[in-house]
Amino acid sequence: MTNVEQLTYMLETILLKPLKSDSHMSEGAIVAEQELVLNAQRDEQAFAMLYDRYFEGIFGFVYRRTDDEALTSDLVSQVFLKALQNIKKYEYRGLPFSAWLYRIASNEINRYFRKHNKVKVFSLEEGRVAELIDEADENNEEKIALLMTCLKELSTSVMEVLELRFFEEKSFKEIAFILEITESGAKMRTYRALEKLKDQFDIKIADSNG
Repeated sequence: MTNVEQLTYMLETILLKPLKSDSHMSEGAIVAEQELVLNAQRDEQAFAMLYDRYFEGIFGFVYRRTDDEALTSDLVSQVFLKALQNIKKYEYRGLPFSAWLYRIASNEINRYFRKHNKVKVFSLEEGRVAELIDEADENNEEKIALLMTCLKELSTSVMEVLELRFFEEKSFKEIAFILEITESGAKMRTYRALEKLKDQFDIKIADSNG
């Protein structure tokens, strides 16, 4: 491949799927969920329902940051243990209960890597990356491979917001809470992360109404 061909290829448009509007809990669902939380605050046995609801999501979130199943199991156990121990301190802020769990998980991951002086990693499964690209886009297989290569070269701080926004499909308000930053800061980090990708691709978001 010549330099010109490579440049043309690398600047091909990648059409990302729009975020699913139904991926975020409705206000009514969030309020209803608080009944489960209140039950767990009164009776620890009721925490099992919250555990069952969010275990899989938290496990995947942690695993993508460790690429180690045994370590992930240990950290996830610690996440839910801390959540159970501190459930009575939990305060409703208009967000899904899962945002609190993701925040604990993010802190546990950061604490582990600081303690062991290791560099955080992001494990990217081809299937998950493929989910980002809209079906209407062409040459998907080639673009998936190139996108995976590009994502692996991004810093962990950049990948952090991209994952929360596009893989976990979190709202900016949730991202701000999880990372303990302002909502405007969450938006800015996300836009800056997309700018990093634009060094390699012409990024577009598919029309959710199309």
